[in-house]
This record gives sequence, C-alpha cells and structure tokens, in this order.
Amino acid sequence: MSADTAGAAGADVRFDVPEPDAFTQPYWDAAAGGRLLLRHCGSCGRDHHYPREFCPFCWSEDGRWADASGRATLYTWSVVHRNDLPPFGGRTPYTAAVVDLAEGPRMMTEIVDCAEADLRMGMELTVDFREGGEGFAVPVFRPAV
Repeated sequence: MSADTAGAAGADVRFDVPEPDAFTQPYWDAAAGGRLLLRHCGSCGRDHHYPREFCPFCWSEDGRWADASGRATLYTWSVVHRNDLPPFGGRTPYTAAVVDLAEGPRMMTEIVDCAEADLRMGMELTVDFREGGEGFAVPVFRPAV
C-alpha cells in the first residue's frame, strides 16, 4: 500500500467510536437511549465501572446491570489543547476528566458546557450523552443546575 493509499484509508478512521462486544452491548444500548449503566455486584453489593464480568472487589461473577443516577462530582481534569486523532482535533480545547459517580465508582469522561475558569474540584455534575453517529452515544458530564 502506498503512502497516499494509506492516508486515504486512514481518513475515515475515528478514535471515538466504541467497539462493543456481547458483554458491553447493553451498556452502549443504554447510553444510546440516554441512560448510564453500572455493574452491580450481587455478592458484595458494590457498584463498579468500567464494565467487566467480575467484581473487582470480591471477584464474584454475580453482577448485573444497574441504572446510575447520573450525578457525579469532579475529581480531576485536564484541558486538552491538541489532539491529532480524528475527530478530537476538531473538538479542542476540551476537558478530559475523572468524576466520582454518586454510586461510588470513578469514571473517565469529558466535561462539556463549562468554561475552564469555572472548573472546581468537587463541583456537582450531571450526565449527558454525546451522539457519536453510527448508532452510539458516549456519556459526558456538565455542571448540575
């Protein structure tokens, strides 16, 4: 493949499209419908995120999907001014963040509709969903009203 052909083929590549599998498909289906899901352990009663088939606390496989409240607080963030991976370059600057969900787990995400100067550790947030095309949506967070 020539450099020109490789560049043309890479023009359609996106790095913000999830790759659901049979296990994570319910998570992505819920997000497309405007719902945030967590995994809830039936053995120890704790919620966890990212979705996985076992509990990271007690190693039980007795997990189920559970609706999250959509509430969170800001734990940490970084404002990204340059990202060469498509389509992120067109979104700069953006705020990459880690939030503490009301249910306990921490989650990597993006903060939207908030000026950099207004970001504060512990600020109250609420979930929203960015439509990503191709039938998916990604959870992002915005300041709570």
